[in-house]
Amino acid sequence: MIKINNDIFDRLSAEARTSPRGRKNYNYHTYAADPLQRLLNAMEPGTYVRPHKHEDPDKREVFIAFRGKICVVEFDDTGNITDHTILDWADGNPAVEIAERTYHTVISLKTGSVAYEIKDGPYDPADDKHFATWAPAEGSPESQAYLNTIILKLRIRIE
Repeated sequence: MIKINNDIFDRLSAEARTSPRGRKNYNYHTYAADPLQRLLNAMEPGTYVRPHKHEDPDKREVFIAFRGKICVVEFDDTGNITDHTILDWADGNPAVEIAERTYHTVISLKTGSVAYEIKDGPYDPADDKHFATWAPAEGSPESQAYLNTIILKLRIRIE
């Protein structure tokens, strides 16, 4: 039995707070070729996840907010925001499924946020994510300004 509880949320969140990227993953799948990838992703406000999509091979992705608040944003192929939702278990909106071939990003809105991600496998870093050319690379000087632009456009608040 795999147990998912506050102890692991607390540990991952503490690691995310001290990580240069502002997030920390914990995989439940045991090998990269697993046809169902499952992981926890602890994310802190300010972490930047470059918009990307999963295609060739096509993969669906599910985000379930176990703790905190996480905004999931979808884009069209030119970078226009097409949809978004704020995942918050306490508000009755805990999960979303992203269709394959859909550009998306996730934004942590609250310290200690933890999402459970489920994605079709297998995982191959060479073709898992197709990054949007219209979005700055993670770690680039422009990435935080781009993240702030999304937050302002959506009028969302970091707690």
